[in-house]
Amino acid sequence: MAKDTPLRWDRRTQQRLARGEAAALGELYDRFASLVHGLAYRVLDDGEAADGVTGEVFGYVWEHPDVFDPKEGSMRSWIAKLARHRAVDRLRQRETAAHLAGGGGSPEELERKIRAACAAARADYIVTSMPAPLRAALDQAYFQRRDYRQTAADLGVTDDEARRRLRLGLQLLSSANPLPVDDPAPPAPGGSL
Repeated sequence: MAKDTPLRWDRRTQQRLARGEAAALGELYDRFASLVHGLAYRVLDDGEAADGVTGEVFGYVWEHPDVFDPKEGSMRSWIAKLARHRAVDRLRQRETAAHLAGGGGSPEELERKIRAACAAARADYIVTSMPAPLRAALDQAYFQRRDYRQTAADLGVTDDEARRRLRLGLQLLSSANPLPVDDPAPPAPGGSL
């Protein structure tokens, strides 16, 4: 049997969720829970809050599988966007409460903090979504502090291939500029995502 393509898997999972198959939600959770939790944690810097966001995102997916539109991107991207929106909402609520209690900064500082958290979460998502060869090259060059020649030797590729991988990886990361934090988010029962 041929392996499902990601698009086919996304559509089949959406259909199964729409039929109320709990196993489909379990598979989705197994596949994307660490992504959701990681993005939420990156924005909120709080494990308990990230756990809450994870539960809310998968609750929303379970209740609203019809909102996913494969024409707009993959299910992974949709779920990541839901996680980002929910985490930013929580961050705004937390920081607004701190501001009202006298412990927060100005509204401009809050907005800068939210934009920075969004950019960091987006960069994390981009890196984890990169093809393994690009991710390995970036790891060697930037986290291991290897130059492109050392990276090429470590990866067993030519110098030109190492430079190509690094260039592509950096181009992908450059798209991690903060997205507008006032993107319209899909409504969710009991709160917005």
